[in-house]
Amino acid sequence: MSFPHLLSPLDLGFTTLRNRSLMGSMHTGLEDSRRQFERLAAYFAERAAGEVGLIVTGGFAPNIEGWAKPFAGTLATSGAARRHRTITNAVHAEGGKIALQILHTGRYGYHPLCVAPSALRSPISPFKPRELSARGIERQIRAFVRCARLAREAGYDGVEVMGSEGYFINQFLVAHTNQRQDEWGGSYANRMRLPLEILARMREAVGPDFIIIYRLSMIDLIPSGSSWDEVVQLGKAVARGGATLINTGIGWHEARVPTIATSVPRAGFTWLTAKLRAEFKAEGITTPLITSNRINTPEVAEEVLARGDADMVSMARPLLADAAFMKKAREQQADEINTCIACNQACLDHVFEQKTASCLVNPRASHETEMRVVRIQGRARRVAVVGAGPAGLAAATTLAERGHEVHLFDSAAEIGGQFNMARRIPGKEEFAETLRYFRRRIERTGVQLQLNRRAAASDLVDFDEVLLATGVTPRNPRIKGQDDPALAGRVLSYVDVLARRSRVGQRVAIVGAGGIGFDMAEFLTEPHSPALDLPAWQREWGVADPAEVRGGVCPAQPAAPARQVTLLQRKSGKPGAGLGKTTGWIHRAALKMKQVQMIAGVHYEAITDEGLWISFGERHEDPQLVAADTIVLCAGQEPLRELLEPLQAAGQRVQLIGGALEAGELDAKRAILQGTRVALAL
Repeated sequence: MSFPHLLSPLDLGFTTLRNRSLMGSMHTGLEDSRRQFERLAAYFAERAAGEVGLIVTGGFAPNIEGWAKPFAGTLATSGAARRHRTITNAVHAEGGKIALQILHTGRYGYHPLCVAPSALRSPISPFKPRELSARGIERQIRAFVRCARLAREAGYDGVEVMGSEGYFINQFLVAHTNQRQDEWGGSYANRMRLPLEILARMREAVGPDFIIIYRLSMIDLIPSGSSWDEVVQLGKAVARGGATLINTGIGWHEARVPTIATSVPRAGFTWLTAKLRAEFKAEGITTPLITSNRINTPEVAEEVLARGDADMVSMARPLLADAAFMKKAREQQADEINTCIACNQACLDHVFEQKTASCLVNPRASHETEMRVVRIQGRARRVAVVGAGPAGLAAATTLAERGHEVHLFDSAAEIGGQFNMARRIPGKEEFAETLRYFRRRIERTGVQLQLNRRAAASDLVDFDEVLLATGVTPRNPRIKGQDDPALAGRVLSYVDVLARRSRVGQRVAIVGAGGIGFDMAEFLTEPHSPALDLPAWQREWGVADPAEVRGGVCPAQPAAPARQVTLLQRKSGKPGAGLGKTTGWIHRAALKMKQVQMIAGVHYEAITDEGLWISFGERHEDPQLVAADTIVLCAGQEPLRELLEPLQAAGQRVQLIGGALEAGELDAKRAILQGTRVALAL
């Protein structure tokens, strides 16, 4: 498939972008230390070589008050600008263009020096900001302008002014966070003075031949957010006030609506950019508009551009997943793109855990300097990989890319292992893309795939190396009565439900409230995935047209649950506490909307014809019946290692990877990383 709209150049007057793709800003953690700039340069250079049209860095603060956290990345001196040359030179050497994002976090700053239009603490930071005086606001404006000037000095092709997602500039725009009554507050004309003053002075400082992107919040998704008329008013003023491009921002970080998780429909917010583009056209405004959020394939990007929703598409995590995304699209190799599944596990979760961001499906992201795929020198080894789940797939294909002879065995009829169950969960359909990618990668690298083949130890003793990626088996909680023949078909494992498609009754008790238990609850209560139906998803989460409802958020109207589900766990405390930091709240909210009852701190006493008997406390007090037609066991997993001992006894070189090494919540991030690292080291 060709992508004529996506691949067409964009003429900005003083410069031309080679295509309509923008690598959206995403913090990696490498920005926060000058010692990591070589790694950051390699990371961006690989994306520039992959032919992205314009790269935007992770956010750099214009001063210490704008820090995201203490000592976060800052560009405020000429010395710092000189250090950034490492990054810009590397990108330009690959024919790319790069802009620095200027990010002032305002009250979102996780430090005691944060400032804001009003002294109102945000719900996502423990620090109350200091209210700026008029003189203090002037200092912030000068810091933005200085940062842009230094970015030009550092060799950047432009800057992006972060004016959305509830950060500093956005906080001035909304009366909820701006309660001032001076010339910077009150009327909307006063509240929007800050971005216009920044843009006007910035354009004067950097000249006409420097890209300035303004990130405009199209929909705040908070009850007291901007109205559509205000968004349009600001958009037009920004376009006329010095911006080269206007990028789309969706939702404040404190909003209770998911915006980039895998359960969000693809291109689910481009209709907002289309609305603004129509407003621009009506007044003859030609400033290009960039749309964003959940655009993860060239087919989706092409469709968005072809129907006129925007002039460019912004993709951040898709370019973590595959640095060569745009090059593969141009070379008619879209089927070889490693697609972002929007899981957030190795990117956003890592950032909030103070780790370097990477990618579940591409663990080389942000680690390009250390995880190099180097062809072997000398004799290729014959390697057997047993198990075609995520760990085995990553290991086998990486080994083959390096030149080894690889045989991949699996007893199933298709590759994927536990991913084949995960992709059946509503909102996790994207997982199928990872399996499509690995199927194509197996073909391309020459891995000798043997499906429907349960490898025995005798089949493996002639290999130079054996990697056991045999995965996991469900843990048996051994509840009294679970094996009673009279209850046959009433007590099921998660494998029975998802892989064997066993029948499930209307009243269900789920034993285990980890990731699998939550997935099972969503699967059993949600007959159709809202992620595949934009209007249904909008009703589910209360997303409205901001032209009709201020802030674009209204009461949620979830569909009725398909079943009555009770989710139980032995641990005391909040069910789902171990879920991802940036997505756990989404799963908990989804189950609440589906009226799933969650009970923690229980003992499982017995399963009878009536359902599941539970008790509480050290003395197993207060026995209660959870009435259920079906009990689904999601009580964890155990490693499957039946081949390890006979292979070791035969003197075979063998390594365990993935779930076979450590069975913990079906951790695909860990599995793919382990498989890749072992293959690179062999």
